[in-house]
Amino acid sequence: MTLAELAGRLPSPLWVLGTDTNVGKTFVAAGLAREWAKAGPVTYRKPFQSGVVSLEDPGADAQVVAGPNIAVESHTILQAPLAPLAAAKAEGRMIDLRAALEWTRRPWKGRLLLEGVGGLMVPLWERHHFLSWATELGWPCVLVARGGLGTLNHSLLSAEALMLRGWRVEALIVNPGADDSFAAAPENAAILAERLPFPVHLLERTPS
Repeated sequence: MTLAELAGRLPSPLWVLGTDTNVGKTFVAAGLAREWAKAGPVTYRKPFQSGVVSLEDPGADAQVVAGPNIAVESHTILQAPLAPLAAAKAEGRMIDLRAALEWTRRPWKGRLLLEGVGGLMVPLWERHHFLSWATELGWPCVLVARGGLGTLNHSLLSAEALMLRGWRVEALIVNPGADDSFAAAPENAAILAERLPFPVHLLERTPS
């Protein structure tokens, strides 16, 4: 399945979450945002972004997602390419999770697409990880996973963590481009589809 085919099936607001870092969350978010933007304005929010100095930084996820009809926003920007907790401590900063929550839920224009940070339980601050923080918003998600070795365990654990907290998971998106696992990904996607109560979509390989 392509992101263009998937975009029309998904609701707004929508989180794009990942089973781990570097599984292709931003790639998926950019594809969905651009498809949605063909029909009207899209607001893309990434509450926590580390490893950059601003949204204009070439390495910022917002720069990948940005495009016509797409507004990109971020609340907490941290310079060190670390989990938010570690990055904030390296800068001598404190992350105000309540302020980030209120920022995230404030009114938006058009459709709202949100992107998580790292894996589901990446630490944000003392005794708080991303999933415990984002659950309060009550918005559905898609879960992005790599295609190759380790994806079965990571995907099933992540899906269980989401479902135990009452999340509505619209789909698991298996992204073989995250680890060049195009040979292994179809079988892994099939195994996951047998074990999960929501759709599993294997992204098609696109020309480079």
